[in-house]
Amino acid sequence: MRSDIHPVLRPVVFRDRAAGFQLLTRSTLDAQGTVKGEDGTTYPVVDVDISSASHLFYTGTSRIVDTAGRVERFERRYGRTAPVRS
Repeated sequence: MRSDIHPVLRPVVFRDRAAGFQLLTRSTLDAQGTVKGEDGTTYPVVDVDISSASHLFYTGTSRIVDTAGRVERFERRYGRTAPVRS
């Protein structure tokens, strides 16, 4: 096997600034900044836009679309064009 062809796997902190959530894991990503961990060690940090702490599906704040209300609003606006079959 060839040596020195795999990227370096090291501890990295993924930080969600919107939720104030940090996750320490291992990654091969090149991080620009650093952050001090709870144990006092300095880790490279990768800022992410969405994590499990801020995603609507995982937090339970996702909206349920009211399709019946949308149909009624459409019919009020444009009128009913065809008879309803049952």
